[in-house]
This record gives sequence, structure tokens and C-alpha cells, in this order.
Amino acid sequence: MPEPINMPHVSGPIGPVGKVGQPGSSDDAPKVEGKDFKSILLDSLDEVNRLQKEADRGVQQLMTGETDNVADVLNAVNKAGVAFDLLMEVRNKLVDAYREMKQMRV
Repeated sequence: MPEPINMPHVSGPIGPVGKVGQPGSSDDAPKVEGKDFKSILLDSLDEVNRLQKEADRGVQQLMTGETDNVADVLNAVNKAGVAFDLLMEVRNKLVDAYREMKQMRV
């Protein structure tokens, strides 16, 4: 039997899942404490929004002459861009998964 996989963000091991109603199935699995997918996704959206606002604020300060540190502003803009690109890739994967599930025959 394979060893359970330990993940840092999930409390408790993740192991093989049997058929419903059999020992080792998800019905018998202990409840996992921690954040659910929705909470993680909303936290990620908030973080991307925060990075975007921080980058906008940095560009505004650079344009008005409040700061002359171009490197920090460029770093903030790049960080916000990478976070947004990652968010869009996650969104695309979720949409693809949804479309694939819609096409499944029951």
C-alpha cells in the first residue's frame, strides 16, 4: 500500500481513497482542519488585488515625484504582473476543468 503524502498546507496525510462505503473511503476519512478551496482562492484574489494597488501607488508616487526609487516601483509592478498572470492561469485551468466536467457522460 502506498505511503500517504504529506502537504504543508493540508493538516493530515492524504492517502489512497477507496470506493464509497468501503473501508478507507472518503466516508471514513477524518475531517481535515484548515482552509477550504474557496477561502484559499479568495485570499489569493485579495493578495493579487493588494499587489496591484501597491504597484499603482508606486507608479503614482514616481510620477508625482514623491519617490525617485525606480527599482522599487519596477519591482512592485513586476511582482503584481506575475501574480496577475498566475491568477489568470489558475482561472484558465478551472474553466478548462469545468468545461471538461460538463462534457462528461453520466
